Amino acid sequence: MLSIKKFGAIDIGSNAVRLLITSIIEQENRQVIFKKNALVRVPIRLGADVFVAGGISDSNVSRMKDTMKAFYLLMKSHGIVNYKACATSAMREASNGKEVCDLIKNECNIKIDVIDGEEEATIIAATNLHRFINPNKTYLYVDVGGGSTEFSIIHNSEKIKSKSFRIGTVRLLNGSVKNETWQALENWIKTNTKIYDKIELIGSGGNINKIFKISGIDYGKPLSYFYLTSYYNDLQDYTYEERITELNLNQDRADVIIPALRIYLLAMKWSGAKDIFVPKIGLSDGIIKSIYYQTISSTPL
Repeated sequence: MLSIKKFGAIDIGSNAVRLLITSIIEQENRQVIFKKNALVRVPIRLGADVFVAGGISDSNVSRMKDTMKAFYLLMKSHGIVNYKACATSAMREASNGKEVCDLIKNECNIKIDVIDGEEEATIIAATNLHRFINPNKTYLYVDVGGGSTEFSIIHNSEKIKSKSFRIGTVRLLNGSVKNETWQALENWIKTNTKIYDKIELIGSGGNINKIFKISGIDYGKPLSYFYLTSYYNDLQDYTYEERITELNLNQDRADVIIPALRIYLLAMKWSGAKDIFVPKIGLSDGIIKSIYYQTISSTPL
């Protein structure tokens, strides 16, 4: 007997808003299959408002409404059974965040849950991360977002410790990350990794996924610290416009890719990691898995 149903995951980040639609395929006496059907990304960049002015601008509220209406119709067209919409750093720091969430619920039929960094890290950990982990190794998992970055220590396949820091790509572009925050991050990484003989990094986020794709390295193999440093230096030889026209980067990727690389490289430096694995997973994937395993609440469409 074959059973197929669809779930939807909406990730409202500081740089972009994403909708992931996934089919859940169940067969008797077989492992469940999660098959991605569609992924839509809209670069609204809420963090550019919030990290400078403190609230979401009228123009971006309007864009959010249009996007959420479109997402609702797409989910309805796909026959989604359940969905969950999670908002992260920008929405939780916005002075009008609750007002925007209420507006979208009333006008777009989308219920948004604003989650903290700890819950974000937990949901991401619900992905198929174990498939990429050697149970005999220790990893520093780094998920770089627009407003915050989540860090987790994974030892013997178990998450030992997690922490979210208000260091993200959009926040760095706006110059709103304090030196004390960098220092706190450095201390946290060094303190929690020094007890292990060897550390490797696992990186997630749109920027590291893009870099991995550009590298041409076979899936499952890591990027080296040397490669990332070289690419980081090369990127800075190009202007923002040249990164779009000559390197073929999207305009909303061409500026944030450099601060994202800075975060990954510093995490590698402070942990002593020489390689970073890129499993191409993120919050949306974790939401889908968490809905299926009922570890988080979801909403019927």
